[in-house]
Amino acid sequence: MKKVHLLFLGMLALLLSSCYSHRVIGYLQEPTKQNKLPVYDTVTYEPYRIRVNDEIIYRLITMDETMSKMLGANTNVSSGQYANSYRVYADGTVDLPFIKPLKIQGLTEVEAQDTLRKAFREIIPDADVKVALYNKYFSVIGDAHSGQYYIYKEKMNIFQALAMTGDVMNSGDRRHIRIVRPKDGAQEPEVLEFDMRTNTIIDSKYYYIYPNDVIYVARTRNSFYTVPSYAGFTGLITSSVALLTTVLNYVAYIYK
Repeated sequence: MKKVHLLFLGMLALLLSSCYSHRVIGYLQEPTKQNKLPVYDTVTYEPYRIRVNDEIIYRLITMDETMSKMLGANTNVSSGQYANSYRVYADGTVDLPFIKPLKIQGLTEVEAQDTLRKAFREIIPDADVKVALYNKYFSVIGDAHSGQYYIYKEKMNIFQALAMTGDVMNSGDRRHIRIVRPKDGAQEPEVLEFDMRTNTIIDSKYYYIYPNDVIYVARTRNSFYTVPSYAGFTGLITSSVALLTTVLNYVAYIYK
């Protein structure tokens, strides 16, 4: 009987140590000597720059009704939706109706907008142009709700991005989040690995999400035997006690 009690206490200690704690899954923790969280440097935010194979959409605004009708095929006036997108070719240029190919690779959306406005004003003096990136998406795979999500604002950060997926699952490894980011002109993408539990991730190079990013959330190695919550832990303890009691009563009945 003493050995059974020791076995039960050992199981209890193992279960207690296998619960998900704030230290394991909590965000914005202060790095200390105890938790050994990394400290990341603050960097200046860099806006996204258009790459080869990106697609843009634009809207032309002019008081010239004739030119407006000629170029109006780019938008659906009744719905306000863009009908066409234009891909950036390998030479960095985009081919738009009625104007010569324009090199926009390496430009921000604002800079590309200024470039298009200047080109259209050569044929339409009062032309104004609004430009947006069409493929403004990031992807999530792994232990989060996988899918492709739209970047709805500038300076979207990692927390906002993962909130769109419903957050990382408890079994997700927050210590080793990876972002696979294409690099313009490079065959191999850049892979950024970081611990998103530390509060120093804010304004670091890992903080902001860019178009075409792929966020990978690996599963923790010990997730198989880790209890998802204390409610689940309580249920497991209750069922374990019930099972142990049944076994002990059965053994006592046999040797009675």
